[in-house]
Amino acid sequence: MVEVEVPTCSRCEREAILHQAYSGQDLCSGCLVRSVRKRVGRELRRQLVLPKGEQRPTTTILAAISGGKDSAVLLEMLVHFLSERPDVRIVAGCVDEGIAGYRSPAMKCARRLAESLDIEFEAVAFTEIGFEAMDEVVVRMPEIGKRHSEAAGMSPCSYCGVFRRRGILRLAERVGADVIAMGHNLDDMAQTVLMNMTKGDIERTLRLAPHSWAPLEGLAPRIVPLRWVPEQEVHAFAMTRGLDFHDDECPHSGDALRGRHREMVARMEDAAPGTRHGLVHSSDAIKRMYAENRSAGELSDSLFAEASECERCGELSSQKVCKACIMQEWLSPRHN
Repeated sequence: MVEVEVPTCSRCEREAILHQAYSGQDLCSGCLVRSVRKRVGRELRRQLVLPKGEQRPTTTILAAISGGKDSAVLLEMLVHFLSERPDVRIVAGCVDEGIAGYRSPAMKCARRLAESLDIEFEAVAFTEIGFEAMDEVVVRMPEIGKRHSEAAGMSPCSYCGVFRRRGILRLAERVGADVIAMGHNLDDMAQTVLMNMTKGDIERTLRLAPHSWAPLEGLAPRIVPLRWVPEQEVHAFAMTRGLDFHDDECPHSGDALRGRHREMVARMEDAAPGTRHGLVHSSDAIKRMYAENRSAGELSDSLFAEASECERCGELSSQKVCKACIMQEWLSPRHN
């Protein structure tokens, strides 16, 4: 019988559960939890700007949760670091996209987690805010693609992402959120940066959360406290802490462009550990360079269109008619 040698933790000599290729360390469950908490706590201090003074107003944070592991860890972290503060109110918000067999069990996990942490829970469905359920959108996508050239080749995630952002905004308005917290991990952030780079979309990179460096008037800034924690470590943290989460893949996500970038980032990380960190650091560097040069008058403001109100719905948009309204028009009966 072959004996398998279990590595010991690089910090305390206990049995390790995870290897960090980018740091060369092996971590036990306890040291992993402390490591993740340290990184998330540091990001919260950097990203979450709370009023100071004796008469501090209450800051309401909407934690956008989905029932998955990332948002479960996000909510647990917000509670761990902020629940004792009298000037902070945390509300968990979940968007129901209308995906049979997937969203219902995930929402149940999200609600149970919020209740177990004694946090308010709010939910909104696509159909409540004027959009079609995603299952219906998927059925109608082939015909929409034939009628509208811009829609040809779009994946379900293209629609879902736009509608879901609108759902989060509705939840933020409902609870009076001052800040929206998202559960994007390091892998998510690196994939997004790579997607923007391959499309040459510097403007989208500049709008990437966290928004603390340049909040947009009239829009609750988004923070991403998990952005330096790899997905594997988020998963291990959630398992170690016994958090309630739903671990299935969305049935409509198979053709998403992000999936291909996920594979690219994973291959690059395997070949050169630290690649994910480098991609996210590069986006931060672009933001800093733009902010410095813009204040010095060295870059034309016309390169980066300022957000204005959508002509149809009044929501903030980088174009005259926002993407949500365009997609909603594609789905309307008179356009089919």
